[in-house]
Amino acid sequence: MPGLIGKKVGMTSMYSEAGKNLPCTVLEMGPCVVTQVKTEDKDGYAAVQVGFGDRKASRTTQAMAGHFKKAGVQARQHLAEFSGFGQDYNPGDEVKLEDVFSEGEFVSVVGRSKGRGFQGVVRRHGFGGVGQATHGQHNRMRAPGSIGAASTPSRVYKGMRMAGRMGNSQVTVENLEVLKVMSEEGLLVVKGAVPGHKGATVIVRKPEA
Repeated sequence: MPGLIGKKVGMTSMYSEAGKNLPCTVLEMGPCVVTQVKTEDKDGYAAVQVGFGDRKASRTTQAMAGHFKKAGVQARQHLAEFSGFGQDYNPGDEVKLEDVFSEGEFVSVVGRSKGRGFQGVVRRHGFGGVGQATHGQHNRMRAPGSIGAASTPSRVYKGMRMAGRMGNSQVTVENLEVLKVMSEEGLLVVKGAVPGHKGATVIVRKPEA
């Protein structure tokens, strides 16, 4: 699945040809540079590794510095592998936005959701609060209530919806339509929402043919 690495710029809206207002997300894709080309003979599979975002030399390990030096490129912040490109690439080549995506096709966006910290069951799972409280929970309007039986099964089932860490997880949103490809600005506009905060790193992939 070919794709690129980028970052989330923010959300806006566009009007369709029918005059409908469409919510959309603007993504800054690239510039992405090829850092390694993997082959069936050497690595067991064929893929192209691309890098995005500059990284300071003082923040780069010696192993990764040697990896980038071998490819003849500057140290990059993020790396990802893609396969199925329509053309052959060599280390140091730049993968352009217009060579991968086109308007009207559908893509999948991988990102990390916003971290919400430790949250209770009302916010995390949508449990009923004031107005929907049952079983006489006096002064316990946001409490989860009973979580298990006594003698049977004498434990709490795995996956029980309880309070805990919310967000900061990898999320994949599939089938987002590409509304506009702005090659000169390096921007990709997709319909709908994308996980993550403004400036968050995202990976955009085309579905398998």
